[in-house]
This record gives sequence, C-alpha cells and structure tokens, in this order.
Amino acid sequence: MNKNTQTETQAQSNEKRTKWVVILTTITMIIEITFGYWTNSMALLADGWHMATHVFALGLTWIAYYVARKYSETEKYVFNKEKLLALSGFTSAIILQIVAVIMAVESVIRLLNPVDILFPEAIIVAVIGLFVNGLSALFLHHDNHYDPNIHSAYIHVLADGLTSLTAIFALVIGMYLKIYWLDCLSGILSSIVITKWSVDLITNSGKELINFKKRQG
Repeated sequence: MNKNTQTETQAQSNEKRTKWVVILTTITMIIEITFGYWTNSMALLADGWHMATHVFALGLTWIAYYVARKYSETEKYVFNKEKLLALSGFTSAIILQIVAVIMAVESVIRLLNPVDILFPEAIIVAVIGLFVNGLSALFLHHDNHYDPNIHSAYIHVLADGLTSLTAIFALVIGMYLKIYWLDCLSGILSSIVITKWSVDLITNSGKELINFKKRQG
C-alpha cells in the first residue's frame, strides 16, 4: 500500500469514527443538560453545555473528512485537503476556548448565588457522561501521524472527560460534606485546564494552516 492510499484509508477510518462519536456525544449532551437544570448542578450543567459545543465542533470534524473524501473523488475541484483538516481543527480549538470562558463565568455566578443540588441524580448522569467520553476517546485514539482534525476531536473528548471527572468528584464530596461551592469550583478548574489544551491546539493547527516551520539548513 503506497503512502497516498494509506492516507486515504486512514482518513476514511477517521471519518467513520468521528461520526459515531458525534452520535454518542449528542445523546449524552441532551441527557446532561436536561438533568443539569433539573438537579441544579453547575458542574453537570457546565459539562452538558460544554458537550453541546463539542457536538458542533466534532460535527465540523466529521464534515471536514466527508468533504475531503467527496471532492477528492472528482476532477472538477482541486483543493488542499490537509489545509481543510487544519482549518477544521483550528475552528474547533477556538470554540473550545470560548466554552472555557463561558464555563468560568457561569461557575463564578453560581458560586456567588448558590442553590440546592440534587446530588444523587446528578452523580449518576455525570458517571454516564464519563463512560461515554471514555468510549469516544477509544474511538478517536490515533497513531503518531499528526492530523489536526482528528487530534482536535480527540482533545474535545478529553476535555469533556475532564469536566465529567471533576463534576463527579465535586458532587460526591459536596453530597457527603455539604460543601456546595465545590460544584462551582470544578467548573472553574476545568475551564483553566481546557484553556491550556485549546491554546496548544490553536498553535499546532495554526502552524499547519500557514506552513510555519523552521528553515532547512
């Protein structure tokens, strides 16, 4: 199998895996947002809305693979598929950063205006979200060949996993020790870590877009 054929095969595999992750993420997003409002959990609600933007971002990833495959099979159009994938990754990273800021602001507001939380129900849904994120990460795990598009999708899933994990921790501790502010603190801490990931992704995909590299010799 030559290099071009291998690349095409890998892209098709990435497209299929991303599609399944979009489906799983959409279902989980609806559940988390619904239960987040019902249980009054900022951690769970932040995870749900965070996942909602990832549905959009992961959707962009899937569309990028679809478009690249569709138009590579015709002779009517010519374009750089690597640039398309890098653009999708860059766009996803920008969305991820916006989400991090929104999460931080909403968490601070809830911290200043606390409400009662239905802890058991929120914990169950957060665990389901973490399971789905773990399954999605397995779908999107890729080899050493750097593809900004699939890497951006992978980072989005890891970010979702982080918010689910911190939500579970904050909810469990809050339920047993009656420390309600931990629910809000988990949202703030998650937004800080996600910011680090999004900046790295913006940098890497941005370099791909403008062919930024060291001069040879």
